[in-house]
Amino acid sequence: MTLVRTAEEVRALLRTRPGSIGFIPTMGALHDGHVSLVTAARAECDTVVASIFVNPAQFGDPADLAHYPRTEAADVARAEAAGVDVVFAPSATEMYPDGFDTWVDVGRLGTILEGAFRPGHFRGVATVCLVLFDIVRPDRAYFGQKDAQQVEVLRRMIRDFRLPVTLRVMPTMRDPDGLAMSSRNVRLGPADRERALVLPRALATRDAVRARQMLAGMDVEYVEVAPFDPPVLAAAVLALAGRMIGLY
Repeated sequence: MTLVRTAEEVRALLRTRPGSIGFIPTMGALHDGHVSLVTAARAECDTVVASIFVNPAQFGDPADLAHYPRTEAADVARAEAAGVDVVFAPSATEMYPDGFDTWVDVGRLGTILEGAFRPGHFRGVATVCLVLFDIVRPDRAYFGQKDAQQVEVLRRMIRDFRLPVTLRVMPTMRDPDGLAMSSRNVRLGPADRERALVLPRALATRDAVRARQMLAGMDVEYVEVAPFDPPVLAAAVLALAGRMIGLY
């Protein structure tokens, strides 16, 4: 496996590798959900590339950005063990050079659900993914269904911009207790995690009214059926350790 830091290094390296490219964009703190994406890419592509970049453009709260887990050394080792060929771990200045001022306006999809509570979040997601797609030039890009709204935003961007990349959406991976695997889960203490388990249990009802009833007593931002493909029951609540997002 090769670790690279610049766009020029990625492009030069991939020019030497014939065949198809599979790409897994991540913000690090890798878990078994990420590994499942690598496994899928490894089965379908000749070269597998993963990026590790905590994207400041998709954080509205500076404190949230500061506390996001950063475990690069462990991530690189896990990526190699999973079968990644190239890890691209750029700096913020590499991704957003001085004077960067061009952004992807994702329209209505960026204003509903998560977008209503995190203004600008999906602009940051779409922009960084467009930059990464241009650098890596993948044939297939792999994402988890856990991030359903992100998937819809990227699907629309790929369609509207006619990008030559196929979006591969893989099933949500869950821990044995039912909580969807997420890099943010490392911030949950035992009591926080037990409290958070009501979210996947509520969403498993697949009924917005019942789910909202089960979430009574929590600070609920939304519980509704999202108009995605396929439709999903989505919710966000404020828990003891921060904001929890889920879907079923």
